[in-house]
Amino acid sequence: MSQAKKGDKVKVHYTGKLRDGSVFDSSVNREPLEFELGAGMMIAGFDAAVTGMAVGDKKIADIPAEKAYGQKNNELVVEIRRDQLPADLAPEIGQKLGMQQPDGQSIPVVITRIEEETIELDANHPLAGKDLVFEIELMEIA
Repeated sequence: MSQAKKGDKVKVHYTGKLRDGSVFDSSVNREPLEFELGAGMMIAGFDAAVTGMAVGDKKIADIPAEKAYGQKNNELVVEIRRDQLPADLAPEIGQKLGMQQPDGQSIPVVITRIEEETIELDANHPLAGKDLVFEIELMEIA
């Protein structure tokens, strides 16, 4: 039976969890996730976990933050004045917004703190700094 290797297009079912067991994403009850191994489409730890699996194999992969979304970068946490937000916006902690860059590109941010005159925005990936656990089943190698 062939094993998945770099350059193969694969289909997997997965369930992604945090170390506390809470599920943050799953392909169960959807189509399997399809991607090319080694093409940089997935986090490094997930790619490495699927490499070497055969169709029908199941595994649990422990992926440290460094091989997932990296450590949280404090430079991506900024504080802005509330008057820089649209007047009709009622900010709430956890609310997702798009922040316009000087080059016109929009980046996703999350409101993480609200003060009387300022708001803290975090542009880190929501899973940055977290160790992840994936249950993976290889469905197909194309």
